Amino acid sequence: MLKVQDDRIISSHWQEEDDIADTSIRPLRLVDYIGQERVKENISIFIAAARERGESLDHVLLSGPPGLGKTTLASIVAAELGNSIRKTSGPAIERPGDLAAILTNLEAGEILFIDEIHRLNRSVEEIMYPAMEDYAIDIIIGKGPAARTLRLDLPPFTLIGATTRPGLLSSPLRDRFGINCRLDFYSVENLSNIILRAAGILGLAIDEAGARAIGQRSRGTPRVANRLLKRVRDYALIKADGAIDQKVARQALEMLDIDEYGLDNMDRMILEAIIYKFGGGPVGLETLSAAVSEENDTLTDVYEPYLLKLGFIQKTPRGRIATEHAYRHLGCPVQKNTETSLFED
Repeated sequence: MLKVQDDRIISSHWQEEDDIADTSIRPLRLVDYIGQERVKENISIFIAAARERGESLDHVLLSGPPGLGKTTLASIVAAELGNSIRKTSGPAIERPGDLAAILTNLEAGEILFIDEIHRLNRSVEEIMYPAMEDYAIDIIIGKGPAARTLRLDLPPFTLIGATTRPGLLSSPLRDRFGINCRLDFYSVENLSNIILRAAGILGLAIDEAGARAIGQRSRGTPRVANRLLKRVRDYALIKADGAIDQKVARQALEMLDIDEYGLDNMDRMILEAIIYKFGGGPVGLETLSAAVSEENDTLTDVYEPYLLKLGFIQKTPRGRIATEHAYRHLGCPVQKNTETSLFED
């Protein structure tokens, strides 16, 4: 799995402690997978049809922001089909020979899961085309005029690709996926149910109001919800005899400087910089990055997506601006901004 450096507790990117939680609370069947109802319904139909025909499931592309359960869903598909799964990531497959070695060792019906598949090397990606379409790979033996092509047949298999940036997938690769599923951010209700389920497995005492208080601050992401649950558990163990209710959950999250929208200090620092230092904007990316001492890519990939989702900032041709929602959230007098375009080239 691709690991992005982001150590914030509310980060949706993978962190080492997430593996500990995954081994115990990750759902193993579709019936235990909470949320993403449309995706679950479609996947269950496709799995049932493949089993009825006695064929391998068509190749599946899972897309959506990090932390929404793409890897978990891939494991569930394998379990529902009764087949094993092999996991790797796009950056880990550096050469065509690496992919050829993986493919030639697959068994009939086996699942190959490639995380961050949009980061596959182009030469590696070309090996995937005949493998996905014809269950075969072409290997070139020798060099120059003496070179010849050897075709190796592969057993029928299912490729499940996961990506946080589907727009970066090449058209030839994207078109070879027969099943395309996009995972969206979770509702507070679904996150509360995920927290209650995890708490039950971990043997924690928590009521529905406490679970909802955590779910509201989980940024629509199960990975964040499970991580926050563990931190609230620690607080409750020391301050509240281990029991988690709404009051305890709020006190624990306030101690972590996570507000009711799931924003932390850096999120608020970005909003405050736009409002106080630059009069609400517009402000360019490089200027804003310098003001908050963060790299450009970190700002655009880690912090901005959630602020855009909440409607706290907008992108215009001249830069970022703060919206009325941001002013109200920070308790600032609302200023009218003349910028009207919502997108930046």
